[in-house]
Amino acid sequence: MDAADLHEWVTFTDDDGHHWQFDVTFMMSNYGCIYGRGCPGVFTELAPEYEHGCCTYGAHFVDKADREATAARAAELGPDEWELRDRAEEMGGPIYKNEHGEWVTQTVDDACIFLNRPGFAKGAGCAFHQAAVARDERPLDWKPQVCWQVPLRFDEWTDDSGTTTYLLREWKRQDWGEGGAEFAWWCTDDPLAFNEDRPVWRSLRDEIVELVGQGPYEKLVDYLVHREATHPKAPVFLPHPQVRRRTENPEL
Repeated sequence: MDAADLHEWVTFTDDDGHHWQFDVTFMMSNYGCIYGRGCPGVFTELAPEYEHGCCTYGAHFVDKADREATAARAAELGPDEWELRDRAEEMGGPIYKNEHGEWVTQTVDDACIFLNRPGFAKGAGCAFHQAAVARDERPLDWKPQVCWQVPLRFDEWTDDSGTTTYLLREWKRQDWGEGGAEFAWWCTDDPLAFNEDRPVWRSLRDEIVELVGQGPYEKLVDYLVHREATHPKAPVFLPHPQVRRRTENPEL
């Protein structure tokens, strides 16, 4: 096992007897999304010039409510906010059921239909994210759930005794399925994305609370604040450097 991939965890039990587990190493790291700041994207080769980030493959929806909420937000976007709005109408809508029976967003030219491309008047980036910021609203209230959850991964399971365990950690390559292994770069693998001036538990507060609830978040914060006070010189976590190199691919 690579020592750089060892993580510290904290576990506690709530008043209902359920267990909560948090990846302390990631929560205290200075990870931050670098979309628009040189993110190499998730092609099979490094390609920061496309400014796709992790929007290359579009979004899968967790349930009907997620899909309907996204469709409703899409209807609020004007042509000056969403570059591919007309293209979506031509395609019969921005959401469809794929060959595997999964509801997903359409893709155009190897990226999500909601991704505004370089050269667009409002700039490159997620049309939902840009619209939320322009309205002084939270991007997580506009995006498909998977889009605002990454790089956080929230899981739960119930054992034979009826006790539920909730777990919050970093989103890893394998969480994308088989395709994740083919990414030339993934953000939580690389020091390039660990340059924020505050830890994840502060910078992603809204996302964490949305996933776990206010109570568990506050308990986590109490622990982390105490830990920071008693370990002021603890090193900031950086994952192991990525070693996959760009390969020539004339088709991209």
